[in-house]
Amino acid sequence: MKITNLSKSAIVVLAVAFFSCGGGENSSEEEVVMATTPKSVQTPAIPDPEPVEEVVEGAGSITATGKVKMENSDCMSCHMMDRKVIGPSFLEIAAEYQNNEANITKLAGKVINGGAGVWGEAAMAPHPSLSEEDAKDMVSYILSL
Repeated sequence: MKITNLSKSAIVVLAVAFFSCGGGENSSEEEVVMATTPKSVQTPAIPDPEPVEEVVEGAGSITATGKVKMENSDCMSCHMMDRKVIGPSFLEIAAEYQNNEANITKLAGKVINGGAGVWGEAAMAPHPSLSEEDAKDMVSYILSL
């Protein structure tokens, strides 16, 4: 079955809508939302280097890495691992910034507050409900690629 550009666009739009509706809600129970993407649209798996771990409190404590936090957020609606979508790819970001505390803090602030002009005209939407610690975990993962 051949997937047309229109079908690919529809999948991206649905993914954006799906991920944009989540987040910002606090609950005493943990909820994991998984989305599946057709194999023709998936990017190749890249191993998770030195995971940044955090214990997430809830009914049963679990450990979440920066990668897992990104996968359960709306990051993937605008970014992909190895190619530009709306924003730069994660690999482009990792190549642009050194993996150090100053850049992690700077980029975590951009994730939380939003930003524009660095990677083109498209603005990054703010994520004010995201904690600084979670944003730093996500950025640490990206810069470790």
